[in-house]
Amino acid sequence: MKDLICDEFQNKVANLLIRHHSILDVLSKLAESAARVNRGVCKSVNDCGCLSIEAKKVSIPEDCESICELRSYLDAHVRGRLCPNCEEVIINELGKSLFYTAALCNILDLNLYDVFIHEYKKASTLDVFNLT
Repeated sequence: MKDLICDEFQNKVANLLIRHHSILDVLSKLAESAARVNRGVCKSVNDCGCLSIEAKKVSIPEDCESICELRSYLDAHVRGRLCPNCEEVIINELGKSLFYTAALCNILDLNLYDVFIHEYKKASTLDVFNLT
């Protein structure tokens, strides 16, 4: 049974997408939306300051024996939390990315939910060996 919210979203995108209906438009808008997500995160660090990035090489001891132990050494390098304003900006930009992902699925006659389930099954099957 397909997820109705995902299907409804994809159908809504199909009905709304008039101006950028060409696959070239959709691909460029998808790339632009990804860049705007990146820009939103950068602005939360550089302009707002609600986030900071403390990046350095992760040192993993040679005697690390398990994936669970390995996780304790990993770090996303992000410090702080998004303020409400930056959170809203990033949510809006991620939403646009989802919109244009759904639009690309429509153009290529793919079901967004099926894409999601395919990736979920791959991640579940490969589990920690899914090094993408």
